[in-house]
Amino acid sequence: MNINLHFNPNSFSKLFKSIPKIQSKMKVLLLAAGYSTRLYPLTKNFPKPLLEIANKPVITYIIEKLEGLKEIKEIYVVTNNKFYQHFLDWKFNLNTKLKIEVLNDGTLSEDDKLGANGDINFVINKKNIREPLLILGGDNLFDFNLNEMVDYFKNKGENVVSLAEEKNLELLKQLNSITLDENNKITFLVEKPEKPSSTLYVNCIYIYTKETVQLYKTYLDQKNNPDQPGHFLQWLYPQKDVYGFLNKGNIIDIGTHETLEKARREFISSSSA
Repeated sequence: MNINLHFNPNSFSKLFKSIPKIQSKMKVLLLAAGYSTRLYPLTKNFPKPLLEIANKPVITYIIEKLEGLKEIKEIYVVTNNKFYQHFLDWKFNLNTKLKIEVLNDGTLSEDDKLGANGDINFVINKKNIREPLLILGGDNLFDFNLNEMVDYFKNKGENVVSLAEEKNLELLKQLNSITLDENNKITFLVEKPEKPSSTLYVNCIYIYTKETVQLYKTYLDQKNNPDQPGHFLQWLYPQKDVYGFLNKGNIIDIGTHETLEKARREFISSSSA
């Protein structure tokens, strides 16, 4: 299969020169309310984002990346009732100047979970969020900083999602596939594609405008998929402009025993290099 990678980095420099910065302050939401059944028995009684990589919880690495963003007003970590105390203990021992609040969605098991989109809507309503929102999966380990993506969002004034490149087509079929126009706007997106249209895919880092944040209720009221943030994006892009930003670096979605071990191997390898 011949796949063309379409991404135009030149549009960034033109954009920065022509558009004033807006929506500079934002809030952050870390998703940590899943039950991670694929990682049993490790996560049967312990939350996946608190699993350690090189003696540090995965979610702590994310917090350290967020410390470099001056635009952040507050960070919310949404979890469930089963693991709520685990995250309170983690927060108590965390050394950071960032303002962090742990929220309990009240669920107890996989059977009554709200789903990622349900949890996002839960936090938006509970905290009455009226600012742009940076959403991250609490189980994603990445080695790039977020400053450029945030700057791109501030200058663009539109929704921006993080992109990564995956050249293994079989892995892409388990993720998603997108097409971008010459300005890096998403023109096509499909989850778990049979025939990926490019080697780019969207990972679980999204920055949504304050207007888009209010659409989660509409999305759920229409009985759309309450789980998997990519389904909201798939619903969103035909009606609102969404731009892709290629973060240059590595990202691992820790969802299985294999990806957990891969993260531990690659982190140790890169740290000792």
